[in-house]
Amino acid sequence: MPLYRTVARSATVDLEVKRSIFRCDIRRVTDEAAARALVERLRSEHWDARHHCSAFIWLPDGSLSRSSDDGEPSGTAGAPMLEVLRGAGLTEVAAVVTRWFGGTLLGAGGLVRAYSDSVRAGLEAAGVLERELVTEQQVALDHALAAKAESELRSRGVSVLDVAYGQQAVLQLGIRPQDVEQVRTLLAELSHGGAELEAIGERWVDR
Repeated sequence: MPLYRTVARSATVDLEVKRSIFRCDIRRVTDEAAARALVERLRSEHWDARHHCSAFIWLPDGSLSRSSDDGEPSGTAGAPMLEVLRGAGLTEVAAVVTRWFGGTLLGAGGLVRAYSDSVRAGLEAAGVLERELVTEQQVALDHALAAKAESELRSRGVSVLDVAYGQQAVLQLGIRPQDVEQVRTLLAELSHGGAELEAIGERWVDR
């Protein structure tokens, strides 16, 4: 799976439904431990709230997930929250909805709507970014050529991950597998055949 979607930034959004306050915190997480730590931090921070319901998905392929109703009627909070995350096609994401009870019972349907709407609002505020699996390559260039090469590469959508300066400038690049030969040709033209790409691995990059 060479591409996946996650949230672009952290977000916190409040929603009021019949005097109950639903506060949704959206965070990017890469493992279950980070998601559970977020829940516990918010539970401690908002100790006066009645519920801290959660849903999280991690791993790039979205294959692992958890959800919790945290005392709300079964199936009215965690599962609907998780469905919103899945419906948005996101992974590496945690949603925690903290509820302060306003005195009016919402019923099962009302709770499902409130928790789902809260996560939707949180995701809208957080935005979306794509992450892509690229082949990591490096190339050594003369200093006089490095800036021009970096500009040309960026203009073609190549991720310049790092530049190290020594006797030569060494550019660390993230290249889509299908673009490697095109980049190799570009560098050969710029350097009059003097530059050689060296494959050093794979990594995920933000798009």
